Amino acid sequence: MSLKTLITHSAQYNNWVVNKYIDWLSTKSDEQLNQEVISSFPTILLTLHHIWQTQEYWWSHISGTDFNFAEISGAVSKEEIFAGIKNNSQKLVDYVETLSEKDLTQNVKIDSPWFQCDFSKYEYIQHAIIHGTYHRGQIVTMGRNVGITDAPMTDYNFWNIYKDAEIKSEA
Repeated sequence: MSLKTLITHSAQYNNWVVNKYIDWLSTKSDEQLNQEVISSFPTILLTLHHIWQTQEYWWSHISGTDFNFAEISGAVSKEEIFAGIKNNSQKLVDYVETLSEKDLTQNVKIDSPWFQCDFSKYEYIQHAIIHGTYHRGQIVTMGRNVGITDAPMTDYNFWNIYKDAEIKSEA
């Protein structure tokens, strides 16, 4: 499997998972999404907000666009967070699908207040996806602590087996 195929599948899988989570969580009460539990972030909704902010941050480096933290900080609605995560995940898929193998291996230097690095685009893409996966795992555990026990099946293997059937049914 080529790097292009691997990263494209990873971005497509991530987008599928994001949509599954947002569809799932959109059926839950505001009380459950805002109930405080011990975790990296105190609520499910704040964890989702962090995922969105971080996806946008990495998107800016991957795509070479500006990142305006203030635009997605502060008090934002559940609907804005859900839409923001979904839009960013689809944007990543659309972008990755346009990249060549050479584009994916192109290094991008980052000089931020927190760190400096110079890695390939595909490594940043992988990082953004893995970061979201980490926090989605937390959301499942947080959900169990607030009475949400019906998390969707989102294993990569499940997506890989059924992706073609799901893509056809969504068309």
